[in-house]
Amino acid sequence: MNLVVVTSPRRALATRDASWAIACARWLTRLGVQPNAISLCGVLFAMLATVAFAASVVASQGPRAAMLVAAALFVQLRLLCNLLDGMLAVEQGLKTPTGEIFNDLPDRIADVVILVGAGYGAVVPYGPLLGWSAAVMALFTAYVRALGGSLGVTQSFIGPMAKQHRMFTITVAALLAAGGSLAGSPMDLLSWALGVIVLGSIVTAVRRTRRIARELTR
Repeated sequence: MNLVVVTSPRRALATRDASWAIACARWLTRLGVQPNAISLCGVLFAMLATVAFAASVVASQGPRAAMLVAAALFVQLRLLCNLLDGMLAVEQGLKTPTGEIFNDLPDRIADVVILVGAGYGAVVPYGPLLGWSAAVMALFTAYVRALGGSLGVTQSFIGPMAKQHRMFTITVAALLAAGGSLAGSPMDLLSWALGVIVLGSIVTAVRRTRRIARELTR
């Protein structure tokens, strides 16, 4: 019986080499912050984004714009946590035996929380359905990636709707919707963004599956 050892590859990120990211990682290390704690902070920021999305629906013009901007900020802070937890674990040598769990599981939770929250923040009745659909597809694309690893092939992070692409889409939609709210013309951009994420995630899952199949049949 052959035992397949699954290792978690790292997503290629140019920001890891940015001077500000390196300085931030070193500063957190000096403070004694652990990478697992940063991973959990990413989930907290995701929850705050959801609260802001949900609050924006019942807010008036100006406050709605503020809530949407706050949601976009929290989404980006979640991504910052995703960047820094890995940098502390690998570059700063703080990897722990449970690090792989904290590296992946909080990501899946944060994805679901943000996408579902964006659905409830949309100004259309079918917004929640789109949010849940986007969340399911986000989990599915991650599953296909992990499936490749379990089969002993390279785990693929290709898009068009990998994690960073999903979060970029939601961030831009939230900021544009905030601008529309300030202009007095609320735009249904969150539901459009979620629709794009659903369709893009389907393409992503297909591309990743085909890549797995190609590697297995070589």
